[in-house]
Amino acid sequence: MPKDWLEWHDLYNTEAKLQQRLEIVREYISYSLEHSPTGAIRVVSACAGDGRDLLGTLANHSRAKDVYARLVEINPQLVERGRATIESLGLTKQIEFINGDATAADNYVGAVPADIVIVCGIFGNLADENELNRLLGNLSFLSKKGAFVLWTRGHSHGIAYSDTVRKYFRDFGFEEVNFKLTATGDMGVGIHHYLGENLPTPKEEKLFVFSGVPNKAR
Repeated sequence: MPKDWLEWHDLYNTEAKLQQRLEIVREYISYSLEHSPTGAIRVVSACAGDGRDLLGTLANHSRAKDVYARLVEINPQLVERGRATIESLGLTKQIEFINGDATAADNYVGAVPADIVIVCGIFGNLADENELNRLLGNLSFLSKKGAFVLWTRGHSHGIAYSDTVRKYFRDFGFEEVNFKLTATGDMGVGIHHYLGENLPTPKEEKLFVFSGVPNKAR
C-alpha cells in the first residue's frame, strides 16, 4: 500500500480503476472546455496531485490556449511534476501550480470564480457527510454561475457513496450533466452545472478538512 501521496499517484501506472477514472475525468474536462463560452476559461483544481487530469486533457485540446488555471496541491514533489508538465506544454503563462493547502480559501483568491472547478479525489477523504456539505456549500465561492464542477467518489463494501453525493449536489443548486461508473464498478465520476450565484467570499475560510491517508484513499 502507498505510504505517501506520491506513491499513491504512481498507482495510476498499474491500477485499472484509477486509469478508468482518469479517462472519464478527462472526458468531462474536455466536455466542459468545449461547452464554455468563447474567450478565456478559468479553471481551478483543488488537491490537484500532479495535475494529470487537466494537463493531460490540455495537451491535445483545441481550447488549451483559452485556459487560465490555478492548481493547488500540498505535496511538493507532485507540484514539481506538474510544473514540469506545464513547461513542456508551453503553458507557463497560463497555468500556475501552487504548493499549498487546498482547504484554505486564500489560495484561490484571484483565480475565482471559475468556469470549471475540479474537486476530484476529495469526497472519499472527508470525515463524514457534514464535511461533504461544508465543501459543497463553499463551491459557490469557487464557481461562477453556470460553472462546471467535476468530482469523483469511490464505492466500498457494496455501498454506492456517489448516490449520496449526487443527492447533495441537487440540494446545493447544481444540475447533473453526466455521471459514470468505471468499468470496475467501484469509482463514480460526476459533472454538475452550477445554477446558483457566485459568492464573492467563502462561507468559511477553511473550505473543508481533508482527513484521508494514502493507504486508505477512496
